[in-house]
Amino acid sequence: MSRQRAMQRFAQWHIWLGWLVGLPILMWTVTGLIMVAKPIEEVRGNHLRKANAETLLPAGNPRPISFPVENPASYTEMRVAMQGDRAVWFLTREDGGIERYPADDEAAPLPEIDEAYVRALVAEKISGGGRIARIARFEAAQVPFDFRRPMPVWQAALDDGTHVYVGAETGEIEAVRTRWWRLFDFVWGLHIMDLETREDTHHPILVLFAAMSVIGALLGCILMFRRRKARPSAPAKVAAP
Repeated sequence: MSRQRAMQRFAQWHIWLGWLVGLPILMWTVTGLIMVAKPIEEVRGNHLRKANAETLLPAGNPRPISFPVENPASYTEMRVAMQGDRAVWFLTREDGGIERYPADDEAAPLPEIDEAYVRALVAEKISGGGRIARIARFEAAQVPFDFRRPMPVWQAALDDGTHVYVGAETGEIEAVRTRWWRLFDFVWGLHIMDLETREDTHHPILVLFAAMSVIGALLGCILMFRRRKARPSAPAKVAAP
């Protein structure tokens, strides 16, 4: 195959691939622009979290884990941290559930997180957290789509559209979802062509279109070196005598 015929064939393939991948390429570009329009820290709502001074564990804490538990071997993780003004043990069970015990005295497990606790925590930790429009509790199997973590959680919806999620077992702020985060999440789903779970970055449709886009771009680069015949110059006009 001569060079000229090869270039003609490449040009035909380039055109057909352009029709196939033109829309996905435009979509990838637009969604990429939206995703970088704001700093990722602002997308994650970090700017809404108040800068609270870290509280150190008091002297003599944590106390040894001598409090009664049904089966110590059934816990996969144990950690201690300050929660409010007291030290708390967090025990993670095999099923992923979390139990809280005080680390400053011999006592029963701490009470479950209730609505009053959530309201107080959000008001203390989140800018504008005192303006809660509604609040609801969700079980691990029925969490809202913008949370997508299998754990029981409280959702505090602020009046500006921000959702603050507080763990129903941990008593800690697990996530902040602003309106921009939800837009970011939607365009991310478009970007990876997975609007159902928005997590699968390796599936046949995405790989196929990405491969075709790469081939189309390579063909375009090759065609940049195609020789074009010079256009014949127009005959010079002879002025009338």
